[in-house]
Amino acid sequence: MSTRIARPLPTEIVYPDSDGEPMADNNLQYQWIVTITGNLELIFLDDPDVFVVGNMLWYPIEGDNKTRIAPDTMVAFGRPKGYRGSYMQWIENGIAPQVVFEVLSPGNHGPEMARKRDAYERFGVEEYYVYDPDDDILTGWLRRGDRLVAIPDTEGWVSPRLGIRFDTTTHPMTIYGPDGKRFLTMTELGLRAGQVDAAVEQRDAAIEQRDAAVEQRDAAVRERDLLLAKLRALGIEP
Repeated sequence: MSTRIARPLPTEIVYPDSDGEPMADNNLQYQWIVTITGNLELIFLDDPDVFVVGNMLWYPIEGDNKTRIAPDTMVAFGRPKGYRGSYMQWIENGIAPQVVFEVLSPGNHGPEMARKRDAYERFGVEEYYVYDPDDDILTGWLRRGDRLVAIPDTEGWVSPRLGIRFDTTTHPMTIYGPDGKRFLTMTELGLRAGQVDAAVEQRDAAIEQRDAAVEQRDAAVRERDLLLAKLRALGIEP
């Protein structure tokens, strides 16, 4: 069951839930954001203490509504699932999202991404991944002490926190879950769900047919036994 995270009591400081910026600049960026977010949600679906979300504002400092970041995808271990308009770190037991993803669009530029990386380093992110779907390039950083250090080679890299593996030899990049299965797009997940539903319907129909056949057989047995009883009552041994 989804829970609602308590928000702070009203104060003079307002922490907006939106920065007015679009989630994505184009459909390729959007597809990758929802694919990464959606598949991570499925991976941790049964863990109530892993919060996965896409395009949510993160406020790391209480009392400061100017310092805010909006990762394309972020994962917070040790935090419950549930609705919140934004991620206010002081309400989340001081826990920063441990893993964040950014999916680039042509509008993203170097200085902006450098500022984001510095912020993620400052506020405690453990793993930071940037994917450029246009050039099909994945870069990543891993926390070492108080620094985010670049991962020398992301080919075959396995996320320590998420257990997912990146295959950058394919074009576009392929991500595999801890179970070794490829991340599916939302369209593919929808088709897969449809196939599962169809299989369930076929199974249920087969069960109904089996039960109907059993009922017919039992009715025939009852009719036979009744007929035999009537014959014996007439002194006839069939």
